[in-house]
Amino acid sequence: MASSFVLPYELHGDGPHKVIAVHGWFADRAAYAPIVPDLDRTTFQYALVDLRGYGEAKQTPGAYTTSEAAADVLDLADRLGWQRFSLIGHSMGGSVAQRVVANAPRRVRRIVGVSPVPASGLPMPAEQWKLFATADASPANRRAIIDVTTGGVRPAAWLDRMVERSLACSDAKAFRAWLDSWTGDDFHADLEPCTVPALAVTGQLDPALAAPLMRSTWLTWFTRGELVDLPVCGHYAMDEAPLALIRVMEDFLRADGS
Repeated sequence: MASSFVLPYELHGDGPHKVIAVHGWFADRAAYAPIVPDLDRTTFQYALVDLRGYGEAKQTPGAYTTSEAAADVLDLADRLGWQRFSLIGHSMGGSVAQRVVANAPRRVRRIVGVSPVPASGLPMPAEQWKLFATADASPANRRAIIDVTTGGVRPAAWLDRMVERSLACSDAKAFRAWLDSWTGDDFHADLEPCTVPALAVTGQLDPALAAPLMRSTWLTWFTRGELVDLPVCGHYAMDEAPLALIRVMEDFLRADGS
């Protein structure tokens, strides 16, 4: 029997180019709130979604894996009547977006990864893994991760707000389960070589999901891959450089004639 679950979503714009945006590990779909007011709503229609364990789907049970999420995204596209669409994925959401491409490449027009986790996963040294693996129950660890991945230069109030949002919008057990998937899942062999046009956007202040990693992963799997490295920006481009992100993202999405 098919599941009755549908990813919670909100639509912005009514343009012919359909785009599904997937959030990262620390936030629900509100992660995209800083860029929503200035999106091109005539050219594009954006669906911002909440993955299982987040936002309106905070109490939804699941496996909390990139594979399950990719199936949920494709199911939502079917329900919306979107036969072809583009994808945006931030961090963990970038891994989910790549899973969608791997599963249904002919349905995806273009993909944008914002500091995306590679399709090969993201193994960590033991000390770093301990920090991440206990962040479900430790607000201090969540704050430390956000601080490090934005270069240690962001205001304390912003860091505190990001942590508060993360705690409020995510289920702790789901948050921890998602970590195992986005760090451990390796499906890059299902991607390469992939001809779907693919843009990776990184931030120069992010020491982890940085441009060099994208060159050795993203740009080797996507034969039409591109890379933009934003200055004075870390892991959270939607918050740190919203206008710059919109410009590079929408210019890329428009490049197929939309």
